[in-house]
Amino acid sequence: MLEDFDQTTGALIIRCGKGRKDRIAYATNGSRNALLAWLDIRGEAAGNLFCPVNKGGKVTIRPMTDQSIFYVLKKRGDEAGVKSFSPHDMRRTFISELLDVGADISTVQQLAGHANVTTTQRYDRRGEETKRKAAELLHVPYSPKG
Repeated sequence: MLEDFDQTTGALIIRCGKGRKDRIAYATNGSRNALLAWLDIRGEAAGNLFCPVNKGGKVTIRPMTDQSIFYVLKKRGDEAGVKSFSPHDMRRTFISELLDVGADISTVQQLAGHANVTTTQRYDRRGEETKRKAAELLHVPYSPKG
């Protein structure tokens, strides 16, 4: 719903998300800017935040179906030259990218809405190089006896 998005902070209440639980996500940087641009088109009328736009460009304030969301994603992906993907691929990428840039797994778990951190760990695609870099963060003092 429109009132679930705080335009100032970027806080976005996700209602009945994964596991049918509500949680708060944050639209920041480009995603916040994209949402603000969408609101310029959508308008400030109460109702669903994301709504269908007909071929004539008219926004209808009503819910979108799962199939219509999938269609929009497919169309935009094709326009961008991105290989075929599913909405769940976007979720997987969101989680993986957060882990890649160093977000701690507990915070990522909360953002993903996972009840258990082991579920989040299954999305972790980082390899041995990441483990090696993490080990380099530790300083072990050593002075050879001479």
